[in-house]
Amino acid sequence: MADRISRALWIEAAGRASLREEPLPEVGPDRVEVLATFSGISRGTESLVFGGKVPAELHASMRCPHQAGELSFPVKYGYCSVGRVSAGAERIGQKVFCLHPHQDRYVVAASDVVPIPEAVPERRAVLAANMETAVNGLWDASPAVGDRVAVIGAGAVGLLSASLLRQIPGIELQVVDVAPEKDAVCRALGLTPVRPAQAARECDLVLHASGSPAGLELALELAGFEASIIELSWYGTQSVPLGLGGRFHNARLRIQSSQVGHVATRQRPRWSYRRRMDLALRLLADPAYDALLGEPVAFEALPEALPGLLAQPSCVTSVIQYR
Repeated sequence: MADRISRALWIEAAGRASLREEPLPEVGPDRVEVLATFSGISRGTESLVFGGKVPAELHASMRCPHQAGELSFPVKYGYCSVGRVSAGAERIGQKVFCLHPHQDRYVVAASDVVPIPEAVPERRAVLAANMETAVNGLWDASPAVGDRVAVIGAGAVGLLSASLLRQIPGIELQVVDVAPEKDAVCRALGLTPVRPAQAARECDLVLHASGSPAGLELALELAGFEASIIELSWYGTQSVPLGLGGRFHNARLRIQSSQVGHVATRQRPRWSYRRRMDLALRLLADPAYDALLGEPVAFEALPEALPGLLAQPSCVTSVIQYR
């Protein structure tokens, strides 16, 4: 049927994207049709995918839900979609979040959509996937009352992580970034921005989210004796030289990766992916998080706009508007 057509963003080759039409499946039992209203660009991962910088050995393990095609191109990728249920097993009109690529209409299992709390506007809900990453990172980090903590990298994941950390009693928190243009967003979230040269040393905990090897090197400098460094960045095919001949060994430092594809170890026996996503959405009820949202870009303009959106260093999340 002519009206069962959707449009989706496809990355055709490294640095080049287009909108493709594709047939929309019928809505069967236990499935829903979603009309997308907004989606968000997770700049770190989507930059690597768009640039063809995902290592070949990770192409299978780094598939996102509802991905089509392969990371060797062409590929339909993305995981920050918000919309309204238009047909199927869930309540019609319900606003929902789904880990789905950039697409104007889609049909998925009813269990794949997560209801968005009434207190969370649809546009802000595009931050849910990054908030989920931040939650998982704090679970891996296990911060304690009164800790001195540095978050390196004032991107979306870094700032969301810092916004959760600042709610711990007695915490001494600093957000470290080289770009002064990110300071205003930091302060809008009640955070203290500092440049690397002014950052406090002897931290009990360091979260690294800058995506830069230089940021990870800085984490080694800021960490105190036997402190932990939680690595939230993913580098893809980029080589990461790291000077481990200095204080890393003598100070008995620990570097741990944190990746959202698995629930953090200590929570895993009790927490499902769905429970973690429910939590991430509830945490977005604070209107202060609107500071992390860029001006919406029309879905029709996304193929041309995408290279520029991914190239600009920014702490805001690029928002795609469908209707």
